[in-house]
Amino acid sequence: MRKKASALITILFLFTTVLAGCGGSSSGEAGGKKVLNVALWDENVKDTLTKTIQLYNKSHPDVEVKVTYTPWADYWTKLKTSLAGNSGPDVFWMNGPNFYAYASNGWIKDLQPLIDQSKLDTSVYTEALVNLYSYQDHLYGLPYFLDAVGLYYNKELFDKAGIAYPDNNWTWNSIEENAAKLTDKTSGVYGYAALIDSQSGYYDLIHQAGGHIISDDKKSSGFNSPEALSAFKWEQGLMEKGYSPTAQQQLETKPLQLFGSGKVAMFPAISVSAPELYKLLGDKLGVAPLPAGQKQATIVHGLSWAMNGKTKHEKEAWDLIQVLSGKEGEQLLADSGFSIPAYKGTEDGWLKSIPSLNLQVFVDSLKFAVPYPVSEKTAEWQDVESKEIQDAFLGKKTFEDALKTIADKMNGILASEGKK
Repeated sequence: MRKKASALITILFLFTTVLAGCGGSSSGEAGGKKVLNVALWDENVKDTLTKTIQLYNKSHPDVEVKVTYTPWADYWTKLKTSLAGNSGPDVFWMNGPNFYAYASNGWIKDLQPLIDQSKLDTSVYTEALVNLYSYQDHLYGLPYFLDAVGLYYNKELFDKAGIAYPDNNWTWNSIEENAAKLTDKTSGVYGYAALIDSQSGYYDLIHQAGGHIISDDKKSSGFNSPEALSAFKWEQGLMEKGYSPTAQQQLETKPLQLFGSGKVAMFPAISVSAPELYKLLGDKLGVAPLPAGQKQATIVHGLSWAMNGKTKHEKEAWDLIQVLSGKEGEQLLADSGFSIPAYKGTEDGWLKSIPSLNLQVFVDSLKFAVPYPVSEKTAEWQDVESKEIQDAFLGKKTFEDALKTIADKMNGILASEGKK
């Protein structure tokens, strides 16, 4: 009888354990403390996050925060599967391309009621990121850090050619004129890298030409426009004249590596690349704002902290997000030199992280920032976009045909959004 009772207790315990793991987030209790699970992919912020959590625990000693770092290659699959199964972390990193899908499926919580209740002033965050993480006029992710695009250049190559460094007055014409002078075919040096990349390349150029990638209402593509075509034709012209590595060369050797090895004089890239480029070039590295086309523009992307739509600890999770994206948390991030904090006015530590580099360029460029283009099915139309653009750069089709194909397929995808 005693054996049967023992077996029954064991079965009941196992059954209770299984039930406890179903529904809501994967948080629970540990040693009498509430447990918040946090997920992200970049261990470079580990020290900063540890300090910020210590800050949070000063006012929340009854909460244990467990952080999991999942490599980028597995992060989104793991996150989506867990959230769709009503489990997953309480608080996690969210990016632009995935945001609309997560918000529209209810996998992340609408933070607007909590923001209103807390009387949180969201105007302290860079406007482009607030727009990026808003869905149906409600904010679903509290901005954490951002990256803007600037024009990095090799001072040594400029000095050798006797050319003044790029400044605020540079335009596309300035790039072309000076790229011609900086190009040294005998040494294998190119004046400029006309990127086949989207965020640091043609996205910026299309906006500088007066165009757009996606309409403000997320209902139509901007690829099939004279402005978009002019951006690609400009890049194509630089390649044909030999001032920029070709698309094939860029696929064989990353432009960042070419620039870092002194084979490219000017290289547009995101602010997060600054530490890596400084390691490669040291004090030879300079940076300026992106030159203007019809107007100035820089694509701004960045990450936000989102909350599990089914978290069991909403208050504790919200308090944690407010600390992570609050003034002190953002100052800790800036001091680490990792990236530009999204909280305006806290970037001083980041600006001083590479004394010889004028990182203020990136902060100043936020005046003409454009949010990274997203919609509910970003991944679908970006797959079409990347294939067509690459084919056009490789000469397999004209840019006219490629851009028309992108626009037609993208418009079809956008028309299907919101339909479950």
